[in-house]
Amino acid sequence: MIAPVSEDRLALISQSHARQMSLCDDLEVIADGLPSNVNLQLCLHLARAVCPTVAAAHEVEERVLFPAVKTLSTTLPDIDSMIERLRWEHFEDMCFAEELHDALLAIGRGEPTMTPEAAGYMLRGFFESVRRHVAFEREMLSPLMELALRKAEAGRLSRTAS
Repeated sequence: MIAPVSEDRLALISQSHARQMSLCDDLEVIADGLPSNVNLQLCLHLARAVCPTVAAAHEVEERVLFPAVKTLSTTLPDIDSMIERLRWEHFEDMCFAEELHDALLAIGRGEPTMTPEAAGYMLRGFFESVRRHVAFEREMLSPLMELALRKAEAGRLSRTAS
């Protein structure tokens, strides 16, 4: 059974987006500082943070966002295939996060295993992808979740009035 949508669930999505965007901002600082102006401690901190941040975002999407949006599948029949595509993207995102973890550890330890150009390309590829993902959720899925909230509230009100 799908749990009802609530304002708390909307806040969870918003908080997840804020954490992801903060991670992206920090990764951009690293990318902009390559090759000679890199905060090694920040690299080590981000290496520890990248996988848990991505995993937590996926958890919120899987547990909160997707089920809420899925309630609209009778209204929007392509929702199921869109959610399935996003679930598969989670696997790719986590693989990329793990590679980024390794690269950030190496940079932070002063043992880079790739050229500064390659590291910058990797960092930018990751954070631009995350920013696009968050933008899609903010522009498409969050409004659909809010629609599901209104639909669920209307259903509760009509049952209460009966």
